[in-house]
Amino acid sequence: MRTTIDIDEKLLKEAWDLVHPRSKRELIEISLHEMVRREKLKRFADRIGKIPLDMTLHGLRRMRRRG
Repeated sequence: MRTTIDIDEKLLKEAWDLVHPRSKRELIEISLHEMVRREKLKRFADRIGKIPLDMTLHGLRRMRRRG
């Protein structure tokens, strides 16, 4: 998809210096992939935090038996 956008030159240079891409297109694609990856990890971590765990001795033994 072809798109024209205005990007903060200082931010673009900082990202360029950190990543050393071959092109602006590659820099944008890397940035988008990283943003998606981080958001997926954050959402996964949020879901993991909602799983009830029985950390009592009895609960741990039961989890071991289930294998």
